[in-house]
Amino acid sequence: MEFLLIAGAHFLALLSPGPDFFLILQTALRMRIQYAIAVCAGIAAANAVYLTIAVLGLEVVREMHLIMQVLRYLGSGYLIYIGFLLLRSPKRTFESQENTSILRKKKISYQFGLGFSSAILNPKNAIFYLSLFTAMVSAETGLGTRILYALWMTSVVLCWDIAIATAVGNTAAKRALGKWIFGLEKISGGMLAMFGVLLVFD
Repeated sequence: MEFLLIAGAHFLALLSPGPDFFLILQTALRMRIQYAIAVCAGIAAANAVYLTIAVLGLEVVREMHLIMQVLRYLGSGYLIYIGFLLLRSPKRTFESQENTSILRKKKISYQFGLGFSSAILNPKNAIFYLSLFTAMVSAETGLGTRILYALWMTSVVLCWDIAIATAVGNTAAKRALGKWIFGLEKISGGMLAMFGVLLVFD
């Protein structure tokens, strides 16, 4: 029962589009699928870091206000910067091979880093996982079971994000979206910038 409650709460949180969703969206629209998957892997890896902290019972991290504030401002600046780059990018068809934006470097490791940075610099991820384990995981639940919970949630994050990237990033979907790609890119930029601003004042 405990697992079902945790898995359900976690999946419901995934259904709410956040900064990671819009980062995946813009990558999937403009780059080959392997780069979008690399972003997804980076996001999942960052989630795994916070899950490790939660599994080890390090709730004290949440009380380290200086660390959380630094994360908040770094994350805010990062999201606003990415949003700004997307908002000012020129109109191009998805077939274009131009690579003028630093967001579109054709390196798997670079795209992994973009995804990891997006998720690790969002203090809401730390707060969510620490709260989830504090409120819903019994003190009697063993370390092995906690680790299985963390592995499950990391896997779900990765699979869900890859499903989004695959749905948006295949050639058929891009052709169907056609003229809307430029607008979707601007929406992604605007949403990322908005998340960055809200992160400061939240």
